[in-house]
Amino acid sequence: MRPLLRLIALISLCVGYALPAQAAVTITFWSHELGNSFPHAFFTLRGVPDSGGAPVDTNVGFTAKSVSPALLMGPVAGRLDIAKPSYVASSDAQFSVVMTDAQYIAVLRLVDAWSEGKPDSVYRLSDHNCVHFVKEAAGLVGLSALHQPRLMKKPRSYLKAVLAGNVGRVTPVEMHGKQYRASLGPIVSPGVAVAKGAASGMVTATAPPPLPAPR
Repeated sequence: MRPLLRLIALISLCVGYALPAQAAVTITFWSHELGNSFPHAFFTLRGVPDSGGAPVDTNVGFTAKSVSPALLMGPVAGRLDIAKPSYVASSDAQFSVVMTDAQYIAVLRLVDAWSEGKPDSVYRLSDHNCVHFVKEAAGLVGLSALHQPRLMKKPRSYLKAVLAGNVGRVTPVEMHGKQYRASLGPIVSPGVAVAKGAASGMVTATAPPPLPAPR
């Protein structure tokens, strides 16, 4: 359990002002279609676990360690991708799910399993890419309609298909990232010191983490 607890501690981020705590952690699924990089899927984690603790406000995706023609030839090294706030702001939030603490822990275990050096850190464009990563997370929070073989290289189309297949089980967002982030209120956990003014972006942990820094 120690690596998992360390992971939780390192991605739990203090944000916001002295307002009531937001109960539970919400996972939001995102797609990114713009820029020089290829289309990407990732998710954000935001809120406070029902059991208490520091607020969480972070994001994580999965990508190839380096972009090269080798991607088309077979397996390459993969890595977790923690995006900068500007990248999140230029992405699209598709839908959200409020998680139980058990689901939150399961998602953290998924992140740990796909981290660099673990067996699941191998990137394969055909069957182990960023869309497959968010598919695994969606399964852990109880969603269905996840088998979309024609869409596994199309992040936006895949997430919209999952949204359509889970009406009543997810909260539709379908907003541009900058607009969505601006609509979110601050979060704070009772009894935890917080840093004022950090609600609109994500802050990296200061201890050496197993997760990469924002790019």
